[in-house]
Amino acid sequence: MRGHRRIPLLALLLVLAACAPRQEAGGSAVSPLTRVPVAERKAAPDLSGSSLDGTAVSLAEYRGKVVVLNVWASWCGPCRAEAPELSKVQRELAAKGVQVLGVDTEARRESGRAFQREHGLIYPSLHDPGSRRLVRFPKGFLPQALPYTLFIDRDGKIAAKYLSRLTGAEVRAIVRPLLAERAGAAKS
Repeated sequence: MRGHRRIPLLALLLVLAACAPRQEAGGSAVSPLTRVPVAERKAAPDLSGSSLDGTAVSLAEYRGKVVVLNVWASWCGPCRAEAPELSKVQRELAAKGVQVLGVDTEARRESGRAFQREHGLIYPSLHDPGSRRLVRFPKGFLPQALPYTLFIDRDGKIAAKYLSRLTGAEVRAIVRPLLAERAGAAKS
């Protein structure tokens, strides 16, 4: 097949892991959400580089806002399903201090651009082929499957991680308490 790319085995396994129901040993479902208490939050590393449209983008420029950092790839079905939801959240919550920032893990920038156009993304996405920048995150916060979303508080600290596809309602429920926190709350 001309133009057809093989998906690396690891990438396929990540997709399958993201789609599989999570269960504990006893059979009960495991929540894809992990919240981090304020006193235990670790600083997110500064992710910076070029966005899909070629402009400079940096996580640090959003300090003072709650950042929804969404890691995706165009071949990921759940990523494709949640992308319009994230644009809707960005549109609705930007004025309240929320910024969605995507991280495109595609090797080819054009694949990410096509995804961005197809889904009408209104938020920037950092181009990070091979997740080279993402490995800077502290242990326990490295992407384990796609889609993968981190929630960064106003102080630039990791407040939550979500290991599955998100809906707009889930994003709103996660950011609501983060918006209520005062910046600098972790210092007190």
